[in-house]
Amino acid sequence: MFKDNSLIPAEAVRLAALGLLADGPRRYGDLAMEIRHFIGLAVGPSLELMGSSLEMLRYEGLASTSGGAGMSDNAVLTLTPAGRARLLELLTAKLRAPMNDSGRLTLLLKLRFLHHLPEGERKAQRDGIAESLEAERSRLEELRRLNAGSAALGAWLARDIADLSARLEELRAA
Repeated sequence: MFKDNSLIPAEAVRLAALGLLADGPRRYGDLAMEIRHFIGLAVGPSLELMGSSLEMLRYEGLASTSGGAGMSDNAVLTLTPAGRARLLELLTAKLRAPMNDSGRLTLLLKLRFLHHLPEGERKAQRDGIAESLEAERSRLEELRRLNAGSAALGAWLARDIADLSARLEELRAA
């Protein structure tokens, strides 16, 4: 994790893997494909986000295998209690502002796997996400204010600000 307790890109990939395993056991190949597919659709293809090995989950005791020895024979991976604990830790990491591709991926993964947290912690995470979106909205409002002479930029930023405001309303209503 970064010093501010936000996830580095490799941990976002780990969050994806552990979250998918928390949803149910998966074969190595299927898990790798699902992670690659989610990340590719969420933020586009990225070598930085694909470097993490699923074999490390097994090595670190976060997942166990059945129906085979490992990646070479496409064994089934299952989340361990240590893996569940790590998943919960990753789900409660902070979001980093401003929202770049890695932050966006972390946000989407948090929303995707939020159901794995106890209800009280889900609320705390929704509040943290709202705080991050408010900071992002404030940053964009300041950028718009400082560049008031540019109609094209102002219109673009107004749309981004409206989108953030709508997301905040939805998040608070949840």
